[in-house]
Amino acid sequence: MQPRVDIITLGVPDLAAARRFYVDGLGWKPTMEVPGEIIFLLIGHGLVLGLWHADKLEHDIAPDSPARPSTQPAPMTLAYNVGSEAEVGEVLNTVERAGGTVLKPAQRGEVGFWHGFFADPAGFRWEVAHNPGWVINTDGTVSIGAPEQTEHAAK
Repeated sequence: MQPRVDIITLGVPDLAAARRFYVDGLGWKPTMEVPGEIIFLLIGHGLVLGLWHADKLEHDIAPDSPARPSTQPAPMTLAYNVGSEAEVGEVLNTVERAGGTVLKPAQRGEVGFWHGFFADPAGFRWEVAHNPGWVINTDGTVSIGAPEQTEHAAK
C-alpha cells in the first residue's frame, strides 16, 4: 500500500456553518459541492478537504450501528504552514473574523518555530505555523528541519 492521503473528511454538525467559515469567511474555493449535502475544497496538490454532515458520515461508516456521532472532534489537529511569522498572526486574525476561535495566539513554540492554534465552528483544531525548516522539494517530498538548524545553515 502506497502511503498517502487524498481526502480528509470532517464530519461537521452544521454544514451551513462550516461553509460560512471555510468558503465565505476564509475564502477557500469549493472544487465540488452538492448544496446542503457535501463540500469538497482543494487544499493542496491532489489533496481535498471534505465537509460532510457528521451523522451521515457515521451512518456511511457503520450503517447498522445505533451509535450517534460524537459531538466532539477526535483528538487530532490539522496543520497549515505559512511563509512568515507575521503571516501566522494574520491567518489567526482572519480565522477569528470568519467565526473561528483562536485557541493559542501566535507565539514561539517549544521546538523553536512560530505558531498558534484555532478551532473552526465545529471544534476541529488547526495549527498555523511558520517553520523555516519545512521545505517541499521539487519531487514533492518534504524535508523537516528544526528551525535552529535552518537559521544556522543560512548563516
